[in-house]
Amino acid sequence: MVSEDYSIEQTKAFVKTTLKNAEGGHDWFHIERVYKNALLLSKSETANDYIVALGALLHDIADSKFHNGDETVGPKKAREFLFSINVDSVVIEHVVNIIENVSFKGGNESQTFSSIELDIVQDADRLDALGAIGIARTFNYGGFKNRTLYDPEIQPDLNMTKETYKASKAPTINHFYEKLLLLKDLMNTKTGKQIALKRHRYMEDFLKQFYSEWNGEQ
Repeated sequence: MVSEDYSIEQTKAFVKTTLKNAEGGHDWFHIERVYKNALLLSKSETANDYIVALGALLHDIADSKFHNGDETVGPKKAREFLFSINVDSVVIEHVVNIIENVSFKGGNESQTFSSIELDIVQDADRLDALGAIGIARTFNYGGFKNRTLYDPEIQPDLNMTKETYKASKAPTINHFYEKLLLLKDLMNTKTGKQIALKRHRYMEDFLKQFYSEWNGEQ
């Protein structure tokens, strides 16, 4: 059986290569931040750090939004890779379950699997959608999809199904209300909640300034 440290390094190399030309908000640097967030959160929880590390590194190996909405590509790619480097089958199944359940999906989709490792990776991923980096990623993706910044006549939709959420072409500012500002109350871990609250407040201040400038007030 491959050593844990070696398999983590192999996984990092695999992810870097696979996401070499990825969109800027879902590239290797996003993965690296989520990985670091996950290790930080794991310190305050009783969890299997090896599974946390692999789950964080592989959670976005094939994000469905870049694969015509196909949610099976990522888990399949992760499973095949981990099998190829002789990771234990129990670990592989746990990591695949994390990948299948980690994403937001509009907020109205129930998870089919639960574990503290999933909680940690999910919080780590959500933290990267908050704060200064979360704002930068949001506008980067909006530009990537050629979306308008803001349209006062298009109101946020807080009751979207998973399918509606995935197909949305709403202005970028709407995404703050449809996802980002909801994440604070969806965090799983104590440390995650603390960090999320700070980043949430930063985003609220940004929105206040955005509307002020939009309306020519200051």
